[in-house]
Amino acid sequence: MNDKTKTGLQILEVSIVLGILGDSLLRETPFGLNVFLWLSALVLAMIFLGFRNKSETLNLQTVALHGALIFFAACFAWRDSEELLLLDALAIFTILAVLTLPMMKITTHLAGVSQYGFAFVLSTVNSVFSPFLLLIEDIAWKTFPQTGWMKHIISGFRGLLIASPILLVFGGLFMAADAVFEGIIQNTFNLDPKLFVAHSIAIAAFSWLVAGYLRGSLVAGFPKMQDVEVTKNELRIQPLSVTQHTTDEPIAKDESKSETPKQEETSKQTSWNWQKMDNSMLPRFMTLGAIEITIVLGLINLLFLAFVIVQTPYLFGGFELVQQTADLKLADYARRGFGELVAVAALVLPILLTSHWLLRRENLKNELIFRILAVIQIGLLFVIMLSAAQRLFVLTGNLGYGLTVVRLYPMVFMIWLAVVFVLFGVTVLRNRRQHFAWGALWSAMLILGIMHFFNPDDYIARTNIRLLQEGRGFDAAYHQTLSADATPALLGAIPLMDNFGKCEMKHQIETLLQQGETDFRSWNYSRKIQHELTNEAANQGLSIDCPKRFDWSDNAEFSGERLTDSNRNLD
Repeated sequence: MNDKTKTGLQILEVSIVLGILGDSLLRETPFGLNVFLWLSALVLAMIFLGFRNKSETLNLQTVALHGALIFFAACFAWRDSEELLLLDALAIFTILAVLTLPMMKITTHLAGVSQYGFAFVLSTVNSVFSPFLLLIEDIAWKTFPQTGWMKHIISGFRGLLIASPILLVFGGLFMAADAVFEGIIQNTFNLDPKLFVAHSIAIAAFSWLVAGYLRGSLVAGFPKMQDVEVTKNELRIQPLSVTQHTTDEPIAKDESKSETPKQEETSKQTSWNWQKMDNSMLPRFMTLGAIEITIVLGLINLLFLAFVIVQTPYLFGGFELVQQTADLKLADYARRGFGELVAVAALVLPILLTSHWLLRRENLKNELIFRILAVIQIGLLFVIMLSAAQRLFVLTGNLGYGLTVVRLYPMVFMIWLAVVFVLFGVTVLRNRRQHFAWGALWSAMLILGIMHFFNPDDYIARTNIRLLQEGRGFDAAYHQTLSADATPALLGAIPLMDNFGKCEMKHQIETLLQQGETDFRSWNYSRKIQHELTNEAANQGLSIDCPKRFDWSDNAEFSGERLTDSNRNLD
């Protein structure tokens, strides 16, 4: 048995174990401790296989990414906010994609945004298709010893592999045909056929995807473009085996076969390097010179400047000027403008990155013009972002409509964009573009980590409770949609609420008590605290009689409060 087969078997064995764990842990929802346990097992498997086969990939950058992966997995057992958990999942998939960069011969901390995108696509393709190569090409089944006990074990395994689907089909038909036979089988094996099939499919799917990802990210993926050798009349592809190590040493030339300068130039043009992806691969008409850059960025800057001039009075005049302006409602100014301005800020970054990548570098004047126009654009953009922040403060302030999830998260996203634009200035505009994506990635993960300590849902609830204490409206029905993270603040504010709010909270407590404890795989710290506090609140009781099933239309007292709450425009 050669090293190639041994490595392939290691991946297969680890993947089957992770597949069984995935089926056992991740079937239980809502997600919580199970995500942390399974991803921790995946990280251990990646470190084990990496140490055994590609120890050079276990550097400071990949170790830091493994740590971040475990942190965001642990967040599933910490916070209950759906928005935070969705961002955690996005961070996890992004990290898994970035971990495939070394197999593309890309230095992780010097990769660009586009290379992150290619890594995400490649890791997905590997997860789906690489297991075919693992089973067919990497593992040399014929090299297994065919003598002694191994011969009998292999024969028995092959027999079971062939007979299993046949037995399942006929057994299922017999069980469907006769109730007595079905009872005998179920009592004998204590097996639900549907459940067995569901578990088998889940284990197979988890194992398949994990095997493909591990093969592609830690050992070897598909034949790469840099493994293509071009000769005069043929194109020869040399795929890498699972254990074959690549080298950066140049292949020795045959001195007897000299190449003409034209052939050497053609050979250089056909070579590919994932690490260095510049616009030299594009035709000249698709790149940008001084005139094109001046027109594109110059016109955008003029548009931004015009908007900034219009916004300047409102930016410094604040809420009072908005109230004094004819035909300008607070909701139109704040709610409508905030989302559009955040979208503008998000669109500027890809425009600047793309135009810089397409910039012709043969003339230093092109780079200078781009820097000047980009700095002006970023400066104007910061004023626009300041205007967007001011609109949010007006919208959620003492005379506004309160804070919600759809208002808080765009604001956090805009704060991250401000950090990214500063990174853009100190990297891209200083000829250090290779450091930009790595810094942007870690800034995003840092802000997301801070958000877990910040606890957004709790902050939303406490902000609106503070407005309630100042005489503003409080939409108790909306706050019921917040996660368990907000429960401590909401339960503490029950005495401040009106009858409708108290009844909403009483209904919420009754609903949570009916749900009861969850499986240990779904254990979550915030849900644990919520369960303890709701039990305590239920024991104390709420001294208010609420209409049955909240039929507000039959109760004049409560229907009036409900109508008032529905007009508070918290959505």
